[in-house]
Amino acid sequence: MNDAPPAPAATLVIFGAMGDLASRLLMPALVHLERDGLLDSATTLLGISHGKGDDDALREKLKSFVEPGTDGDAWERWAPRIAYLQGDFTDDALYRELKQRLAGNAIFYLATAPAFFGPIGEKLGSIGLLDETDGFRRLVVEKPFGTDLASAQALNARLLEHAQEAQVYRIDHFLGKETVQNITVARFGNALTEAVWNNRYVDHVEITAAETVAVGNRGKFYDETGALRDMVPNHLFQLLALVAMEPPNSFDAEAVRSEKAKVIAAVAPIQPEDAVRGRYLAGEAGGQAVPAYADTPDVAPDSHTETFVALKVAVETWRWHGVPFYLRTGKAMAARDTEIVIHFREVPPTLFRNTPNTELPPNRLILQIQPGEALTMEMAVKLPGPLVKMVPASLTFTYADAFDLGHRTGYETLLYDVLIGDQSLFQRADQIEGGWRAVQPLLDAWRSGSPDDYPAGSTGPQSADALLARDGRSWHEIA
Repeated sequence: MNDAPPAPAATLVIFGAMGDLASRLLMPALVHLERDGLLDSATTLLGISHGKGDDDALREKLKSFVEPGTDGDAWERWAPRIAYLQGDFTDDALYRELKQRLAGNAIFYLATAPAFFGPIGEKLGSIGLLDETDGFRRLVVEKPFGTDLASAQALNARLLEHAQEAQVYRIDHFLGKETVQNITVARFGNALTEAVWNNRYVDHVEITAAETVAVGNRGKFYDETGALRDMVPNHLFQLLALVAMEPPNSFDAEAVRSEKAKVIAAVAPIQPEDAVRGRYLAGEAGGQAVPAYADTPDVAPDSHTETFVALKVAVETWRWHGVPFYLRTGKAMAARDTEIVIHFREVPPTLFRNTPNTELPPNRLILQIQPGEALTMEMAVKLPGPLVKMVPASLTFTYADAFDLGHRTGYETLLYDVLIGDQSLFQRADQIEGGWRAVQPLLDAWRSGSPDDYPAGSTGPQSADALLARDGRSWHEIA
């Protein structure tokens, strides 16, 4: 972290505090913020869950992913500020007791199943817990936010009946990554990049989010969701929006979010002929044997849910007209790799047409988001020797080599921003609905038919390669 001031004190109320999200990601992030001096010492945590327990049980659960060596002191300061409240998320009595226990600033974090987002928001609003008379009240909602356009619109309407848009923080942990935030700096902070960030110089853009992990024990959830719903309208479209948006007038949250919303609104509805869906077969991925998706526990025998998606997306703005954006995401793939690749147009070969054995690979800018955070520019250089022969070379900046990042979950920046009231990295209602609107034709078309098969540990189905091959292009190799 940099020299940011401590956030104002607040009570962080986590619904679903005994779940994996709270212990695996949220608590370690809060401990890191404490360690870095970014939390007020009066900040507290109140965990709510339906199971029996007490303060000590919650502390023990939340401690499970805290690193004792580097974060032990910060955890010791946090532990006395953690309390537990047992209750049913649909029971009015829970909210009456919660109201008695709260005063001043409060953040309500819905780390629950999506079915509870609307009911919890309604209960909080109806009893007055979202009233900001004596301090700010903010509502943090995890994904998935809806399952299609109609359900997303209904959930937005339900929440916004009780809260203002400025109180709702629709969280996407991808946007907490340093490299994701650096997209705007790399573009707008450097004259060289912004000058060529348009359809005159860019040939196409790739956005990849590949995972080696399979569905595992999440068969029931994933079979109802699939790769398209799970990743595209949120994660991948947010990355697309950061790449494609126009320069905002400032880094004020609404200025940034408005430009991102314009991009998502400009995404043409994606038609089935510009999309591929796949499903992994048995194999090995990430060093682990992986059973076929169809053999995963709790997956329906007649399931046609996809575990891989590849899309060709058109952003119909003046800047990006004619530049295809290729998006892909999948599970049980060859490597864990989230990256954005900007492919620039080829250099005219006129100067080198009579030079033997010379290749002129197009320049590429690669923004690596995970597992390592880095920026790489691929350029052509002369091979040493008497002949003029060009070969590709890479100029790479790696965050871990330049900065002491420590172990972070990606939630640190997002939680800090919620506390200080900065919504720049959070989705607005129109962005959510715009993303679903773009993929709705695929949701409709994919109610029938079956995905294409691909072996676990591969880069996806052959039809994904064919999607780019028909345009004379190929995917950047994941590694």
